[in-house]
Amino acid sequence: MPALPPSPRRSPFVYIVIIALLAASFVMIFKPSEVQSQEITLNQFISDVQSGTIKKISVADNRINLEMMDGSKQFTYKEPGAPVYEILERAGVPNGIISKIPINIENTEGNKFWTDMLIGIIPFLLIIAFFVFMMRSAQSSNNQAMSFGKSKAKLYDKEKQKTTFDNVAGIEEAKEELAEIVDFLKEPQKYISMGAKIPKGVMLFGPPGTGKTLLARAIAGEADVPFFSISGSEFVEMFVGVGASRVRDLFNKAKRNAPCIVFIDEIDAVGRHRGAGMGGGHDEREQTLNQILTEMDGFETGTNVIVIAATNRPDILDPALLRPGRFDRRVVVDMPDLKAREEILKVHGRNKPLVKNLDLSIIAKITPGFTGADIENLMNEAAILAARTGKKKISLYELDKSVEKVAIGPEKKSRVLNKKEKKITAYHELGHALVGHLLPNCDPVHKISIISRGMALGVTWFLPEEDKHLIAKSKFEDEICALLGGYTCEEIFFGEMTTGASNDLQRANKMARNMVTKYGMSDLGPTIFGESNEEIFLGKDFGHIKNYSEATASKIDELTKELIDKCHKRTEELITKNKDLIEKMAEDLIKKETLSKEEFENYFPNIKVPSKPKK
Repeated sequence: MPALPPSPRRSPFVYIVIIALLAASFVMIFKPSEVQSQEITLNQFISDVQSGTIKKISVADNRINLEMMDGSKQFTYKEPGAPVYEILERAGVPNGIISKIPINIENTEGNKFWTDMLIGIIPFLLIIAFFVFMMRSAQSSNNQAMSFGKSKAKLYDKEKQKTTFDNVAGIEEAKEELAEIVDFLKEPQKYISMGAKIPKGVMLFGPPGTGKTLLARAIAGEADVPFFSISGSEFVEMFVGVGASRVRDLFNKAKRNAPCIVFIDEIDAVGRHRGAGMGGGHDEREQTLNQILTEMDGFETGTNVIVIAATNRPDILDPALLRPGRFDRRVVVDMPDLKAREEILKVHGRNKPLVKNLDLSIIAKITPGFTGADIENLMNEAAILAARTGKKKISLYELDKSVEKVAIGPEKKSRVLNKKEKKITAYHELGHALVGHLLPNCDPVHKISIISRGMALGVTWFLPEEDKHLIAKSKFEDEICALLGGYTCEEIFFGEMTTGASNDLQRANKMARNMVTKYGMSDLGPTIFGESNEEIFLGKDFGHIKNYSEATASKIDELTKELIDKCHKRTEELITKNKDLIEKMAEDLIKKETLSKEEFENYFPNIKVPSKPKK
């Protein structure tokens, strides 16, 4: 277990300021209070002496403090060096009256000495404290400058971190790959005796939220070896050479603690393809990457340091980083399938009170496309909803509501639509639903709602019955028809279109263009157009040349429009044929605001779903 860092020492400047404030407070506390005393003129003082209303007189330097017969206090000032007796005698006050009033002369020399000393010393103390503070700051800055090249990697604390492979579900193949690494570190002789070499690096690929960092934490929990964790962005600084220096320091620490594991999260921050920028190769990021390459597969071998890196952008990594000898293994952490989603739901439901015999497979079926992070968020939202409504356990109702909240967005009941907008939205959503239901290759309709969610005024939710990994041309065409259903419904029933179909049109056109340019699903044949359009590097963008001519670009636009027009015509025929049914469903939807899958399917008892159209 690493030693705890020493607690930071306070600067002497802080203590000096505190002492000065205490001294000032001391002077203020012991200074005679003037709050209850009333200042009077010297003439009034003489008059009060003659009238006999003064009980006692105290003289402190040039101040005359008076205590009156009624208990009140007053004060006045005299000329410096003038005795009180002389002032009263010159004013004509009889000696008999003066002799009856007790007059006390206070000695203020001692208090004055300490007050003057404090007033004189405090400025010098503050000046000294200022110089000490500046010297300490300069020394601290010098230490920080010298520590720029030190690695910021954190050493894993086994006592605090409890994540193990039992906390990771749905990625069994990735767990098996990494379990071998852990086993090698625990029992290296078993593998060495077979002539096997320990992998130098493992690269974790996968979309955001699929559990790459969680896997790394699980390795740290399983492996009984030191585990260093750092982010790729922590290598790069504004000063040239700092990143490479930190890489050297990190690997030096790792070699001293070998065998050990080094985890670099978001390695694409420093591992991008070299030579892709507009400038030359003398770049801070490239120097850092070069140092990583050298440390992982340089002249020094057999150090038993395993590097595990994670990224969701493997396409931009430098080829030298991915070759064998550096990152020998590439583990894909993919989106969870149906079975994996159910296992992840069980993992995140362990510490939550679920109702008895809750079937999590139902939730797994309605969450296609959810990552592990999405499912964790879903379970947390369900727990929050149950707590807010005063329930003691989480039921299927809370989970179903949370799925809608995570997938589509929370309901915006404050966004009230007027009667016309509500009617247009109802017809629009029913256009999507009816076309999607009647076409054989669209996913089943799960729910229709005209309650605003997120940026949408209404939602038609399609859910697949099973996970699909290949998409046919006919499915693309049917989905384009379903996307155009809302636009076409507005066109037929209201004679004009609204801005509500904007996002649907964007998705339909993108899908159609991809069919032509990416998937070879057009008369242009099995050719991909615009291979490098998705390059993210500025330099490659400027130097990019299209791999097709202007004539081909015109043909692509023409085929894309033909495909959209064909789907639009097909959608128009379906909606025109079922106008009466849409009007009936619209009346019910406007009243209920939401139609479930069962309620929607009850409108189609005798309607036969058409088969795939023949050419």
